[in-house]
Amino acid sequence: RSRGAPGAALLPSMLMFGVILASSGLLLMIERRILAQVGPPPLHPPAGPSRRDGRDSPAELELEVLRDTRNRTIRALCGQRSMPRSVWELPPGQRRTVLRHLLVSDKYRFLYCYVPKVACSNWKRILKVLDGALESVDVQGKMDHKSDLVFLGDLKPEEISYRLKHYYKFIFVRNPMERLLSAYRNKFGEIKEYQQKYGVEIVRRYRRNRGNSAGDDVTFSEFLQYLLDEDVERMNEHWMPIYNLCQPCAVRYDFIGSYERLHADANHVLEHIQSPSFVRFPERQAWYKPVTAETLHYYLCNTQRRLIKELLPKYILDFSLFAYPLPNITSEFCRQ
Repeated sequence: RSRGAPGAALLPSMLMFGVILASSGLLLMIERRILAQVGPPPLHPPAGPSRRDGRDSPAELELEVLRDTRNRTIRALCGQRSMPRSVWELPPGQRRTVLRHLLVSDKYRFLYCYVPKVACSNWKRILKVLDGALESVDVQGKMDHKSDLVFLGDLKPEEISYRLKHYYKFIFVRNPMERLLSAYRNKFGEIKEYQQKYGVEIVRRYRRNRGNSAGDDVTFSEFLQYLLDEDVERMNEHWMPIYNLCQPCAVRYDFIGSYERLHADANHVLEHIQSPSFVRFPERQAWYKPVTAETLHYYLCNTQRRLIKELLPKYILDFSLFAYPLPNITSEFCRQ
């Protein structure tokens, strides 16, 4: 869409998408062939320095190529003339979104762009502990996502510019389809407010025999159809693409952590900001039901392929910029 269109996202041409995706795929394939000669890497590569013999482990090599791919892709995309160079070049709506998602720690001089369904509640706990508003990250109780937190959008323009220029900036990302499934299972399976606000509307739109649905029986296919018809800029933050939430071209992040290496990457950030030794990233809550590879496989393979294929363009920047593979929904894969 043209840059001047109302609510239009600043996106490169589809040709550029192809180049980015092809480049990322080639880099990963080349590295995986090299890695295959020394054995397969573990699913979650361990953190830590290289081995003492001077040779990197397969896991470290794969992590290195993944980060290199992300950096190259972001540079390629954000280097285009049409892309924003700062938050002040964004349309007002997009600027409000990113400034509303950047959390500030003046004491430790960092900005964290929170992404719902990517462990953001735990990061908010850490910010509250660092600021002295919370005694421990292990304090039980419902998380208040607004009080005792400073959002960049609450500050004056000159204060915003100073922090964007001088503070350490980081985000955490997650496989886009896994994040969507996590949001679907949580919001429509557990949260009554979302069932009433979004579920009832989704059923009304997409189900012929809807009966008296309370919005707690929304199917994954109905949810994806709803996303397909939604304007990205108007989406709820729990399923808005990470690109739109955090604008990685307008905000030059110093570190991109991933959900797949959550604790190792979180420890890296905590070390960098020199947080107190007693502050650690919280363990997963006992009640939390994670999305496993098998769960994602089940949902994707029991959803119309047309829906998934048509939805991918809305999340293509999240896949390409952060080097996540597109979902495998081939018949052969789904028969496994």
